[in-house]
Amino acid sequence: MPRLAANVSMMYCEVGLLERFAAAARDGFRGVELQYPYELPARDLRARLDDSGIELVLINAPPGDQAKGERGLASLPGREDAFKASIATALEYARILGTGRLHVVAGVMPEGADRARHRDVYVRNIAHAADEARSLGVEVLIEPINPRDMPGFFLNTQAEAHAIRAEIGRENLKVQMDFYHCQIVEGDLTRRLERYLPGIGHVQIAGVPLRHEPDEGEVNFTHILGLLDALGYAGWVGCEYRPRAGTSAGLGWARQYLA
Repeated sequence: MPRLAANVSMMYCEVGLLERFAAAARDGFRGVELQYPYELPARDLRARLDDSGIELVLINAPPGDQAKGERGLASLPGREDAFKASIATALEYARILGTGRLHVVAGVMPEGADRARHRDVYVRNIAHAADEARSLGVEVLIEPINPRDMPGFFLNTQAEAHAIRAEIGRENLKVQMDFYHCQIVEGDLTRRLERYLPGIGHVQIAGVPLRHEPDEGEVNFTHILGLLDALGYAGWVGCEYRPRAGTSAGLGWARQYLA
C-alpha cells in the first residue's frame, strides 16, 4: 500500500504552517513534505511534528534569492559559496527535524546561458551536497521540473537526471520522480518508472495539467500507485498538488490509502 505524504507547502493552506502537521495527521497522513522550512526555527517545527506524531519526509535546500528570480542554486556559476552555505543550513534543519531526504533544487538558467558551464557547476555542487549529507544519513535528491511551469529550469528529463546521478556516483544520491512534471515533459510513465526505479529515491503525484488532486486529468494514478506497489517501491509518495477547494474535502481519492 503506498505511503502518502501531504505536501504542506501546497496543501492545508487553510491554516497556518505550524497547524498543518496536525491537520494532515487528523486526515490520516503519517508523513508530510515541506518545501522550505527556513522561515521558522527548526526546533519549533520539530515540536509541532512530535506533537502531531507525524514524520517530515522531505525538505528542499534553500532556493536562493527568489526576489531576483533564483529557484535553486545548484547549477548557477558564481554562486558556489552561497550554495555551500545553503547546504549547511539545509542539513542542520534535516538533522533537527529528523528528515532523511533533501531535494537540492537545480535552478533556472538565464536566456542564452552556456549550458555546459551550468552543467559542470551542477555536477560539482551536487557531489558536494551528497558528500556533506552522507555522514548524517541523508539522501540527496535531484528532480527534473517541466519548463512550462518553470521556464529555463536546468534539469527537465528523467534520462538526464539519471545520467548525472550515475556520473556523480554517490550512493546517497537519487532522483526524485514527480509524475506531474514527467508527464508534461516526457509521458510514457509506466516504462520510465520500470526503467529508472533503482535510481529513484522519492516520487510525487498531482493531476495533469492543472496540478490539482490526482483523481482528475490525463494520468491514471490508480494505475501508477498500483504499479509502485507491484514494483516493490517502499518509499513515500508525496502529494504535491493545489487542492481544488478545501484540502480535506478533496481527499476522497486518498481514503483507501490513508485508512
